[in-house]
Amino acid sequence: MMELPGQPSLTDGGAALFAWLRTMRNEHPVWRDQFGIYHVFRYDDVRQILGDYQTFSSDRTRLMPTAQGFGKGGITMIDPPEHRHQRRLITHAFTPQSISAMEPRIRQIADHLLDELPGPEFDLVEHFAYPLPVIVIAELLGVPPGDRHLFRTWSDRLMSLQVENYADPELARTVAAAMTEMNDYLREHCRSRRTHPRDDLLTRLVQAEVEGKRLDLEEVVNTASLLLLAGHLTTTVLIGNTMLCLWDHPEAEKAVRADPSLIPAALEESLRLRSPFLQAGRVTTRDVTIAGETIPANRFVMAWILSANHDDRRFPDPERFDLHRQTTGHIAFGHGVHFCLGAQLGRLEGRIALERLLGRFTEIHPWPREGISFYQSAIFGASRMPVRCG
Repeated sequence: MMELPGQPSLTDGGAALFAWLRTMRNEHPVWRDQFGIYHVFRYDDVRQILGDYQTFSSDRTRLMPTAQGFGKGGITMIDPPEHRHQRRLITHAFTPQSISAMEPRIRQIADHLLDELPGPEFDLVEHFAYPLPVIVIAELLGVPPGDRHLFRTWSDRLMSLQVENYADPELARTVAAAMTEMNDYLREHCRSRRTHPRDDLLTRLVQAEVEGKRLDLEEVVNTASLLLLAGHLTTTVLIGNTMLCLWDHPEAEKAVRADPSLIPAALEESLRLRSPFLQAGRVTTRDVTIAGETIPANRFVMAWILSANHDDRRFPDPERFDLHRQTTGHIAFGHGVHFCLGAQLGRLEGRIALERLLGRFTEIHPWPREGISFYQSAIFGASRMPVRCG
C-alpha cells in the first residue's frame, strides 16, 4: 500500500477531516499507515469489523503486553464469553425502565445549572454540557458530584494525550499514568463499599459475582473508570456538537425551536454527522480480506466510525444535516456486542439538555465562533464553547 498523509488536525472543527475521510473512502478504503495499523473507512466494512468479535478482537493485550495490568477486566477490552458476564453486571443499571426513571432528576439538574449561569455570556461546555452528565453518572456510581472538578482534570489529561501509534507497546503505560489519580480515587471508594455498602452502582459491582466468582478490585476499578469517563464525555460532546449543527443550519434550529418534538431527530443526525468517537480499535485474530485488501492476523485495525457515518453508499448527501433523513443506522454508539450500554441515557440527557437550553433562551450563538476549541484526540467535539444568550 502507498504512503498517504495522516489524519489532519481537528482545529478547524472537522472540515479538513471530512475532506480527508471522503478521499480515503473513495480511493483508499483500507490504508496501512507507517506504524503498520490498518485503517478502514467504509460503512459496511466498519460495521463488519465491529460486529465480528471472533475475527476482530477487542483484546489489545494480544499486541500490547504492557496492557496486561491496565484495563484488566475492562468491558471494552474483553471478548465474549467474559464480556457477556461483565456486561450483565452493569446492564441492570441501564435498563429502559431505570433510565426513564432518571428523567425527573436529570431535568432538575439541567434547570439548576441554567439557573446558576454567570450571565448571558458563558462557556457552554464548562457551565452546562460538562456538569450535566457528570453529575448524573457520579450519582449513579455513588461518588460525590462535588468532585466533578477532579473528573474534568482527569478526563482532560487523558484527552490531551497525543497518540500517533496506537500499536505502540508503551501506549498502555502512558494511558495508565494519565489515569493514576482517578483510579486511586475510585479504588478507595470501591474498598469502602466492601465494608460500607450503599445503594449505588459501585456497591453492585463490588458485590457482583460472575460464575460464582467476584470481580477483583482492579476489575471493578477499571469498569468504574470507564463508566465515569464514557458516562459523561459522550453526552458532553453530543450537546456541543448538536448546537454546532444547529448553528451551521439555521433553518434546522428554527424548525426545532418551533417543534421541540424534532429534538430527538436533531440528536440522531448530530450523532451521525459529528460522531463523538472518531474510531474504534480492534486486533485481527486471523488473516481477513476487507475491500479487496488482506489484513494479516495479529494486526491492529482502526475502524473509522465517523467515516462510516459519512459514507454516501449508506447515507445520501452525507454532509447535509437533515432532520428528516430517511436512512437510519448510524453507528455512533458502536455495533455488535460492544454497542454502548449508555446509549439510551446519553440520548435522554441530550434531549433534556436541548429542551431546557432552547426553552430557556430565545437566542443562543457562539461568542465568538473562533473562540470554540476542539479536542485533539479520539474525541470529536468542543472542549470550550463560549456563547451569548438572549
